[in-house]
Amino acid sequence: MQKRKLGNSGLEVSALGYGAMGLSTAYGPAGDKKDKIALLRSAVELGVTFFDTAESYGPFVNEELVGEALVPYREQVVIATKFGFDIAPDGSRTGKLNSRPGHIREVAEASLKRLNTEVIDLFYQHRVDPDVPIEEVAGTVGDLIREGKVRHFGLSEAAASTIRRAHAVQPVSAVQSEYSLWTRDPEAEVLPTLEELGIGFVAFTPLGAGFLTGKINETTTFDSTDFRNISPRFTPQARRTNQALVDLLGEIAARKEATPAQVALAWLLAQKPWIVPIPGTSKRHRLEENLGAVNVELSSADLQEIESMASQILIQGARLPENVLKLTNK
Repeated sequence: MQKRKLGNSGLEVSALGYGAMGLSTAYGPAGDKKDKIALLRSAVELGVTFFDTAESYGPFVNEELVGEALVPYREQVVIATKFGFDIAPDGSRTGKLNSRPGHIREVAEASLKRLNTEVIDLFYQHRVDPDVPIEEVAGTVGDLIREGKVRHFGLSEAAASTIRRAHAVQPVSAVQSEYSLWTRDPEAEVLPTLEELGIGFVAFTPLGAGFLTGKINETTTFDSTDFRNISPRFTPQARRTNQALVDLLGEIAARKEATPAQVALAWLLAQKPWIVPIPGTSKRHRLEENLGAVNVELSSADLQEIESMASQILIQGARLPENVLKLTNK
């Protein structure tokens, strides 16, 4: 597996990471714990060294799962987790953000225990809290770094101006946001800011919640607990319209003897050398397929063709429901 450095931070990870959220929430029934642990360990054996989780996934159970699975490999892997939501000890949610300094410390201590580790490699603010100055958040994480409980500071779904303010107090190693061929919002302001400041970028949902794999069409049905049932981009009409992008990926994939998913990931890898996608899956064969993207080479002509054709496709539907989108710091 190829390695990449997240900006100038010195944090080196596999070119493709693994997003663990879907093992516990958002995409239907969680499945068997033993199978999930085996999958996470398979990822390590296949070269993945970067794993993404959060206290809010479950809540709590995803961190516990990742922690248990990766104990035998702890010195080989980088684990990222997140703080920023108001979650009671029993797992009940208030629906509010909470990045008060005291709460950040509480989450750090709890996450360390759930992850069964002495240090959190990358600690993201999950969503920017408008009630707490970002300078206070950055300062608190900076203190945790100096205390040896955290190694690197990250932000999730943060605007360029917020990133600059945070970085001025405590260097930001990585920013994560949704980024793919059908969600290109970071290109306007965030990516240029990160390049200027030497910050890495982690692309979550790089396969469009499964749509860019070509395995979903307008007739596909989802489990009742699957978030795609309420996603504007996954209405039958939107899927019918957005199929044009999958068709484009399929055309390129056929020429490359690859799959649409591999081309979608290869496109992301080709954008910047400091971008690391973190696709998630619950299936071993999909994991292997995703990791095969590092061997798909897109020439400058390929990239120009994708850009030209994709620019003619108008993606239908917001990427998230409105109540979730309003939490993003734009």
